[in-house]
Amino acid sequence: MSKLTFPNACQVMRWHFHPLGFEASMDAPSSMVARLFDRATGETLLAITGIPCATVMQATDVELIIEAVEAKLDAFAPSSTLHSA
Repeated sequence: MSKLTFPNACQVMRWHFHPLGFEASMDAPSSMVARLFDRATGETLLAITGIPCATVMQATDVELIIEAVEAKLDAFAPSSTLHSA
């Protein structure tokens, strides 16, 4: 199974959420803060804290993080609005 370092996992998530902006940082040894934003305006669309993570993660863990962020995104905004960005 493929393993990713935290910076590489963040890059995968940036590619996944493009054209929206994505940034993340570890806020504790086992959790992260993620932010999705509009690249044109810099406006934050979604910020999530306390997402479980590690400095080295399985690819499946990164997929679970992406799915969790997408679920939060869908809960807060109509998908037609965000996917047209």
